[in-house]
Amino acid sequence: MDHGEDALHAFVRDRRLALFRSAYLMCGNRHEAEDLVQTTLVKVVLGRRRLQKLDNIEAYARKTLFNTFIEGRRRFWRREHAYGEVPERAAPESDSETGMVVREALARITPRQRAVLVLRYWEDQSVEATAAVLGMRENTVKSHTARGLAALRAEMGKELV
Repeated sequence: MDHGEDALHAFVRDRRLALFRSAYLMCGNRHEAEDLVQTTLVKVVLGRRRLQKLDNIEAYARKTLFNTFIEGRRRFWRREHAYGEVPERAAPESDSETGMVVREALARITPRQRAVLVLRYWEDQSVEATAAVLGMRENTVKSHTARGLAALRAEMGKELV
């Protein structure tokens, strides 16, 4: 195993949980989040030749995670859907009622707004860093942040009233 592979294995071992947390906030579902992280890590590992030229594996992985999420949501709307009884989502046992309300509200805003809010407020990224990860202009990040927060407040207001 060379130094690059060692670094990649260390990254997967050390940062998988952090990627999962972000994925869970975006997906709102443990199984979808696990699939998203797995797909992301496969893309990162398969793109390891590219990683040799990159200074920051984590930034590349996070960008891949968010882009894969948004890409998957685009495809979701093009797929055929069966309508019928929808099962209730099981929430982790340690969740508070407010946490459940926040996750449900996050699930009802657009995928881009959700990705921006997760990066800005969960991962505590700056506007500049969020723009770099998502490949957007800073003003676009600001507008998605404002619109996403407004939509989130409106959704949460409905749930808490």
